[in-house]
Amino acid sequence: MADKSFNAFKMAQQQFDSIAGKLGLDQGTRDLLRTPLREYSFSIPVRMDDGTVKVFSGFRVQHNDARGPCKGGIRFHPLETLDTVRALAMWMTWKCSVVDIPLGGGKGGVVCDPHHLSDREQEGICRGWIRQIARDIGPVQDVPAPDVMTSGQHMIWMLDEYERIHSGKFPGMITGKPLGVGGSLGRTEATGYGVIFTVREALKDLGIDITKTKASFQGFGNVSQYALRLYVQYGGTPVCVSCWDQEDQISYSFRKVEGFDMDELLEITDRFGGINKQKAKSLGYEVLPGEAWLEQDVDILIPSALENQITADNVMKIKPSVKLISEGANGPTTPEADQYLKEKNIYMIPDFLANAGGVTCSYFEQVQCNMNYFWTKEEVLKNLDTKMTAAYRAVADLAKKQNIYMRDAAYMISVQRVAESCRIRGWV
Repeated sequence: MADKSFNAFKMAQQQFDSIAGKLGLDQGTRDLLRTPLREYSFSIPVRMDDGTVKVFSGFRVQHNDARGPCKGGIRFHPLETLDTVRALAMWMTWKCSVVDIPLGGGKGGVVCDPHHLSDREQEGICRGWIRQIARDIGPVQDVPAPDVMTSGQHMIWMLDEYERIHSGKFPGMITGKPLGVGGSLGRTEATGYGVIFTVREALKDLGIDITKTKASFQGFGNVSQYALRLYVQYGGTPVCVSCWDQEDQISYSFRKVEGFDMDELLEITDRFGGINKQKAKSLGYEVLPGEAWLEQDVDILIPSALENQITADNVMKIKPSVKLISEGANGPTTPEADQYLKEKNIYMIPDFLANAGGVTCSYFEQVQCNMNYFWTKEEVLKNLDTKMTAAYRAVADLAKKQNIYMRDAAYMISVQRVAESCRIRGWV
């Protein structure tokens, strides 16, 4: 269940305020960067399959576009809030900056549960969302993308509605599209692969052979699935993964201490990343409580689900064997838990660096759409590896040079870049 007292935006501001102090930013720059430049809240009326009209709440937040058009996904989630979208938009600003791509931070959302909506009803939400925001997004303004419980199909419905309104073809206005209609090869793998590219580099720095490591993953959606695939390709052993159970409305963890087979697990997984408990048991998996993923005797933890997952209440359950945490999700670790991890000297690859592979490949997709020339999958993933490795190296080198926590180093690089762009433009 979600912690209703948790406010992601306050957490994002708290993280920013700490770094602003370390960087010595002037008050005007602090005030500008700790709040969004623009935000939109609107109602989306949809004719449901039973003939009734239901009104859904939609959001779009544009945090900062000093370095380029805003960029960020659209989440469909029953517990979506404007404050969560604000936080995610701010984190997107830092994410684009830390990997040094010419984009700013945005985020969108709709309060809904796709599990209980037909495809036609979801299409109605997508088109209605675009109708409300069509004048304020686009290839040179703000470029949306998929996020939690949205897909390439949702993006195409949105693109089609946008192009109807603007009477033209604008494939670069949205990313995460299917192949054949402006999508990029490699985009599906990008976020998960990016996580493991940074894990690979971090293990080199720690002097650890990846083939001798074990890892536990939270979540079994797109990010976690592809992170798991690449981790196994590199010779690592995954022993535990958790996922949300739609029927029981709680999460479970699935463990095989000797390691598990991804293809076998995917055969008993639904399209939302939910693993069938009974079939998993028959295949030899232990079915454990949802938080058990955090308590495993492994070398690496990879939270790849939602925010607010490693907290002051559970961080002490992390085993002494854990040497590295790579945040595949956005905001999974609270500042209080972060302090504990610092004290325990657990190496942290922060979210907006670790999971920046998605936005980096979205940027590649946007570039390809705008020039109407598309790369091979090998080119995309090679360029992604190059970009992620360079970003990781810059952060790790600063952390080592100044003897500071990796999250602080990543923030210092990204916030400084955005602040400088605002200064050059004369905004502050």
